[in-house]
Amino acid sequence: MFTETIALFLLGLIAASAGGYFGAAIGANFAFTLTGVTILFAWGIYASTGSDVGFNYAAFGPFMGPHVAFAGGVAAAAYAYKKGYIEDGRDASTPLARLGRVDVLLVGAAFGVFGYLFNIGLSFIPWFGGHIDSVALTVFTSGVLARVLFAGSLMTPEKYNQSSSFLGKIAPNDTDHWLRYQEKPSQFLTLGFFAGLLAAAVSVMLAHFVPGADAWAQTLPFAISAIIIGFLVLGAPMPVQHHITIIAGLAAVKFMPVLAGAGFAWNGPWDDALWFTAIGAIGIGAVFGMVSAFLGEIQSRLFHQRGRSHIDPPAAAIWIGTLLVLTLSGN
Repeated sequence: MFTETIALFLLGLIAASAGGYFGAAIGANFAFTLTGVTILFAWGIYASTGSDVGFNYAAFGPFMGPHVAFAGGVAAAAYAYKKGYIEDGRDASTPLARLGRVDVLLVGAAFGVFGYLFNIGLSFIPWFGGHIDSVALTVFTSGVLARVLFAGSLMTPEKYNQSSSFLGKIAPNDTDHWLRYQEKPSQFLTLGFFAGLLAAAVSVMLAHFVPGADAWAQTLPFAISAIIIGFLVLGAPMPVQHHITIIAGLAAVKFMPVLAGAGFAWNGPWDDALWFTAIGAIGIGAVFGMVSAFLGEIQSRLFHQRGRSHIDPPAAAIWIGTLLVLTLSGN
């Protein structure tokens, strides 16, 4: 068993170097879109065999895990900006293979390895490691590291607005922004509620009707949201909401047993009271969707917009949102 563990670790390490290279070659956001596709395949594997290898090794592991492929692409873009190969270090969409620069893609490979190792390291931290989305925190940390190494300081002074208030200083402007059509509270909170409601509803149904699926239920709406990023890159002004759907789905699944009380079983028979309890859990999920939408926008204003490389707002929202959900639900 010890030999098998070491072998799996080494295989993952090798795969992570290739995953980071691949993410840089095709572009971080396209790599993330493929994460969504891989999650759908993982669900097929799980439904037909009961194995979660598709989730643990492929979708959220060294193959297409965002901490490997997406983060590798982000770091490679920051490096390419430093070397003068591209004009915008925050461009997480352009496939960097077009540059014909091996050094750029090797930076992606190096950050793929970093993401793989850092993610494993987080799991060994008592309590904290079990109460966060370690993949999301790794994506965020990798983006911070790439900015410091390749794109100047973490916070660039000239990226702040001339304002006497803190909120005014970090407000989006025509040059430094994330998504202009979902930056107002009325926009991102509404999106958070309805995208969260959708994700919470399907997550609860999956957890109830598919044996053992409560561990992965929130990943299906997340997968759809990830695929939507591909449409955004191709020019359709889509809403970015994967940080909303995964947190809303997680919240609904984690708070359902809390609301139901002792003796609750996901796959057991449900009476009328439990179905109304499920509605309550879905409502909680929608509220957490709004919270995560707020976290994504505020993280964008604090980090992403304040520098010359990409620091992912959704990843920042996801790791904090997961911490809130798991802590408040008593998990």
